[in-house]
Amino acid sequence: MGYAYDTTNIFARILRGEIPNKTVLETEHTLAFHDIAPQAPVHVLVIPKGPYVNFDHFANEASAEEIADFTRTAGQICRAMNIAPGDGDAGYRTISNAGDHGVQEVPHYHLHILGGRVLGRMLKRAD
Repeated sequence: MGYAYDTTNIFARILRGEIPNKTVLETEHTLAFHDIAPQAPVHVLVIPKGPYVNFDHFANEASAEEIADFTRTAGQICRAMNIAPGDGDAGYRTISNAGDHGVQEVPHYHLHILGGRVLGRMLKRAD
């Protein structure tokens, strides 16, 4: 399946330096920054620098180096923000939305890392 990447999306513009962000960590392949509308005391977005639309696009087409860098950066964020269980807090949640049913708002793969409080159940059953 081919994905059409929108180069005008907000995260692409952040990566090009057109829109400022509050960077938490930047590596060769990954950028992590604070969400502008946080849903928890800690709410960091982690994005690959490559043009990937969603998780499956990234997982299937990114290089091994990009995937390893992204994953390790996300883990470093949990520790740096002091939300990793055993590192000072009782845990965190990661969320990634994809497509219309996943209510994806920005067509650039991104991982939300949320923590700093009890987050409640992830989903309620919809019958």
